[in-house]
Amino acid sequence: MKKIGILFGQEDSFPQAFVDRVNQKAEKGISAEFVRLDKVMQAEPLDYAVIIDRISQDVPYYRAALKNAAICGTAVINNPFWWSADEKFFNNALAVKIGVPVPKTVILPSKELPDDTTSKSFRNLAYPLDWNGIFNYVGFPAYMKPFDGGGWKEVYKLENEKDFFSKYDKTKQYVMMLQEEVIFDDYFRCYCIGGKHVRIMQYEPRNPHHLRYEHGKAPASKKLLDTIKDYVIKLNQYLGYDFNTVEFAVRDGIPYAIDFCNPAPDAEVTSVGQENFEWVVETAADYAIERAKKQKDGFDNLTWGEFVKTSAAKMPLVAVAKKKAVKADVSVAVVDHAIEDEGKPKKTKAPAAKAAVAKEPAVAKEPAVKAAAVKEAAVKTAVVKEPVAKATAVKEKAAPKPKKAAKK
Repeated sequence: MKKIGILFGQEDSFPQAFVDRVNQKAEKGISAEFVRLDKVMQAEPLDYAVIIDRISQDVPYYRAALKNAAICGTAVINNPFWWSADEKFFNNALAVKIGVPVPKTVILPSKELPDDTTSKSFRNLAYPLDWNGIFNYVGFPAYMKPFDGGGWKEVYKLENEKDFFSKYDKTKQYVMMLQEEVIFDDYFRCYCIGGKHVRIMQYEPRNPHHLRYEHGKAPASKKLLDTIKDYVIKLNQYLGYDFNTVEFAVRDGIPYAIDFCNPAPDAEVTSVGQENFEWVVETAADYAIERAKKQKDGFDNLTWGEFVKTSAAKMPLVAVAKKKAVKADVSVAVVDHAIEDEGKPKKTKAPAAKAAVAKEPAVAKEPAVKAAAVKEAAVKTAVVKEPVAKATAVKEKAAPKPKKAAKK
């Protein structure tokens, strides 16, 4: 008997529905249950052919246990080694390389020194940063968010340079991304399971959470949906995720991938709605059974993306994309009623990340460690209070303010 397990945390509806659906299908020699761990010993297998991971991003013990299970032959969904390595800034860089549009994005060092570091740990970091170049590249309005975060935590909307520094001061030890705002005409959230099954859902991130799938918008064109489908499959094939969501903001007919590092995406019926919930439960159950049938004890049964595979084979990153076609199963969600109180999308042409304003966290304390500036030949010694400079505190040549995005 091959067992499929699901490892989960605080979610309620999806795990039970998934287990019930797998068992209702009554596949010979396959059953599903909640994972139970009472001990994990090195190089000893767990009693599961497949494990759906919904929580190890928050529980390091589970992540280590899943890696141990994987090396013993369990097919873990998603690959715990890749999930540990991946983050959103790399995602954006990969998207650029494979031809998927994304917002202009830069990564910033943490405002406060990380634990167990001193000013000497940052001797390769220029002081001050090229704030003028950064602001001119990204533009304002913009968004700032953690490079490896999720769940809309620590997300800030920034109106201008002054607003940026005021909020950057509050980010503590988070490594943040600064990203242009995409003022969108339409927005989509897409499930992708198995790198081939796609569910495209029109979505309104500015609505209250429980109304975000009830957008009241006209159906999108087939051309746009086909483009979105192709981008979803390409991103997940290269990243190697078995279970993920991709979000797109559409500006001037172009879908920009906004967020596509979601290996434990929301699947609660109360937020995604009954129709979308039914699709994700059914598709996940079928895919888990498919993986259980293919699983072989003692072998690597993980999914590895094209980025890793082309790198290992010393092949060009984009060569596989031109030769390899994926047979896709695409589903499009439909809403048959309008939401009258939905905010109207702005028609301003400006550079976006997720268009929702997050609550600001409490103001962080000032850095406790004073960083010493590097003493170079012919350069005067300076004393610096923070690892990253505020533009308002630097009495050098005043950098011109970044140009504001033009309105339509």
